Parts: sequence; C-alpha cells; structure tokens
Amino acid sequence: MAESSIISDQKVEALEKKGMDRVTKVYVWDMDETLILLKSLLNGTYAQAFNGLKDVQKGMEIGRMWEKHILQICDDLFFYEQIENYNKPFLDAMSQNDDGLDLSNYDFNQDGFGPPSDDVNKRKLAYRHRTIANKYKQGLHNLLDQEMINVWEELYNLTDEYTDRWLSSARAFLEQCSGRKEDPTHGLASLDGIINHTDAKFEPINVLVTSGSLIPSLVKCLLFRLDNSIAHENVYSSWEVGKPQCFQWIKERFDGPNVHFCVIGDGWEECEGAQAMRWPFVKIGMHPGGDHRFPGLTLRTLGYYFAVVYGDPDTENNEDES
Repeated sequence: MAESSIISDQKVEALEKKGMDRVTKVYVWDMDETLILLKSLLNGTYAQAFNGLKDVQKGMEIGRMWEKHILQICDDLFFYEQIENYNKPFLDAMSQNDDGLDLSNYDFNQDGFGPPSDDVNKRKLAYRHRTIANKYKQGLHNLLDQEMINVWEELYNLTDEYTDRWLSSARAFLEQCSGRKEDPTHGLASLDGIINHTDAKFEPINVLVTSGSLIPSLVKCLLFRLDNSIAHENVYSSWEVGKPQCFQWIKERFDGPNVHFCVIGDGWEECEGAQAMRWPFVKIGMHPGGDHRFPGLTLRTLGYYFAVVYGDPDTENNEDES
C-alpha cells in the first residue's frame, strides 16, 4: 500500500506540474480587413491592390450585398432598430441588470423599451442581450429560412472566390488557433516557437476586438462563419471605449502566470494598444503575395512573434536537457 501511495503521489505531482506548465494562448483579433474583408471591398482598396487584375466594381457590389444582409439580419433577428443607440462594449455588460426572467413568451415589441436609461430599461436591454447571446449560440442555420441560407451561402462562396479564398483561409486558420484543425507543420512544434495545439500544453482562446458597434459585429461573426471559433462572450466593441480599454479588460479577464497574448490586425489602434500592453502585434496586409494575409499567415509565423516577446519554453527546456 505504501508503494501504491507513492505512485499515486507521483501521479498527482506530475499532473500538477503539467498544469503549471500549460500555456494559454490568447489571440486578440481585429475583424475588418483581418478575419473578413468588407470595408476594402466597399471602397475598392482591396481590388486596387492588384493593379488592375481585380474588377473594382464587382468587389464594391459584393460589399454592398454584404452590407444589405448584415443590416437586414441585425434588424430582423437581433433588435438592432431598438438598441442601435445603446451600444455596449460586450454582451455581458448588462448581465447584472438581468433578473433571469423566463423570456419564452416575452413580447419585445410591446415592453416599452427606450429612454430614459433607468433600472427598468437597463433590465429590458439585458433581456435583449441574453436573447442575442442565445441566438448567436444557435447559429444562423437555425434562425434563417432555407431561401435566405442559400442566398447567404452563394454570397459567401462568391466573395471567397473573388478574394482568392481569404474568407475560408482566415476561418480555417482561426480553427487551427482554436485547436480544431491540425496545422500541417505541427511536427516542428518544438522548434522556433511554433505553436502546436495538438499538444496539451497549449490552451487557445480567440477574442475579437472590433471598432464596429457590437450587434453588427456579432452578426458579421455569424455571416462570415466565425462563430464556431469565437464565442459571443469573447466579442468586444471598441466603438466608444477604444481598443486599449478593451485590451485592458481582456488582460484582467484572462491574465495569469502562463498566459500569452498576441494581437492580429491591420490598423494603427490595435498596434498601439498591443505596444502599450507589451503584447506581440502581427500586422495584416492586403498586398498580393505577402505572408501576413490570408491565405498566407501560418501558426509558424505567429509562433515567432510569441517567441520574441515571451521566449520559447520548448527551446529553453531542450537547452536545459542538453
């Protein structure tokens, strides 16, 4: 029994050490012109980067179709007409005002929601946020009719073809970061800071910080098929508060001794915010042929950025053993 107790204690110690060694990777994503393309389609800058090889007008028309569908779904399913002027930085911002009322038969069109911003209306806003969170978890395939699903899928495929697979590549990469798909270079994971999420040492979290208002941003996550990798509680709107404030909230929420953050985006605000937090920043560009775009960006590349700021624990361990 003493021997059994020793073995048991050794297992506990091994599990505790494994838990202490586990690193949580928090990927802080921008949305537009990073995980999706929309603004650059609408204003033609995406096509212009190809020096005449892309039809600018076609791209602008695709962008307008997306804009139409985003607004329609916002209004029809996500209360946007009612709450457009009550933007919050994240859905859980009103959770303390939610009394947990059963909303199965609640009539959102007859509850008198509106100004002033008193406790009663804060509670009504919280009800809407809870319903939006539940709809996000359901997914659009359970919310739209088949005709609308067909239109959506056709537009997605048209856009993906026009952008040389930017959308599907970004989505697949997001899934890799989530640990849902294996990176083809995973065999080199212990070298050069490359991330291998098949290794239990790494626990990935995807967080979105967008300069757009919250409800359209959630709808874009759904329409561009990002919702399987980004939970609704991990979507932040910096519309009023700015990205540095959102980064601070994210740090306070996830920070710990083995938590590593990395910001991926195309703009100056997320760059400055990352620098202020001393997090690595990966700048996305639209220039054809680059490796900081989609398709192009790899876990290997992100691994280098992590290693520069946080060091490479695998390399350090290998050096200790040699």
